[in-house]
Amino acid sequence: MSGRGEAVPARVALVTGAARGIGEGIAAWLIREGWRVVLCDLGDSRGAQVAETLGGNACFIAMDVADEAQVSAGVRQAVERSGRLDALVCNAGVASPHNEPLERLDLEQWNHVLAVNLGGPLLLAKHCAPHLRACGGAIVNLASTRARQSEPDSEAYAASKGGLVALTHALAISLGPAIRVNAVSPGWIDSRDAQQRRAEPLSASDHAQHPCGRVGEVDDVAAMVAWLLAPESGFVTGQEFVVDGGMTRKMIYA
Repeated sequence: MSGRGEAVPARVALVTGAARGIGEGIAAWLIREGWRVVLCDLGDSRGAQVAETLGGNACFIAMDVADEAQVSAGVRQAVERSGRLDALVCNAGVASPHNEPLERLDLEQWNHVLAVNLGGPLLLAKHCAPHLRACGGAIVNLASTRARQSEPDSEAYAASKGGLVALTHALAISLGPAIRVNAVSPGWIDSRDAQQRRAEPLSASDHAQHPCGRVGEVDDVAAMVAWLLAPESGFVTGQEFVVDGGMTRKMIYA
């Protein structure tokens, strides 16, 4: 409460790619911590359904993060609805890390992946920055351990996530000290819905190969994102936090 007995306004976060998976989990975690959350995703019915399920502190705005006109309009609508913006979580991305073999990789496919995974966070930072600056806010970009290691035929995805890590520290320097910017790089996170997980459970070897002894869960990522948005991380900016159960530190020989 303020000195005059007025309620302190709830902090407001805009989360992209929030209709499913990690983005949905981040939105739910923040709402449990008292945030109001604007969920953004492509304009299908699922986003609105998720927002309704999450309750009165959630709303949904359709947005293609690769389209600057949609980003500009969506951010403006979010601020008009909520009156402020304290946090931006850039989670929207092309889901599959795999592209065609290099010799068949089409430039259009390459450009699409980079436009969503790397161009989207840039556009969102650009249009959210004035509002975040007014609140002393923070940005968290969802990168990937594929910025550090690769499987075959994943050039576009790996390049986009590596670029996002670099974009993160560039934004931290450009937008600081008013706005902090960090990245979270998840490893293997089982973001499937409960029904899929029951129908096709992961194997014991899937879990055992991780130094932590298990595959990651959505809440593992959501908890890190929430901490990076909180005042307790006020001395942290420009950093990448790897949430992968230790896999990028494991030396593997066949």
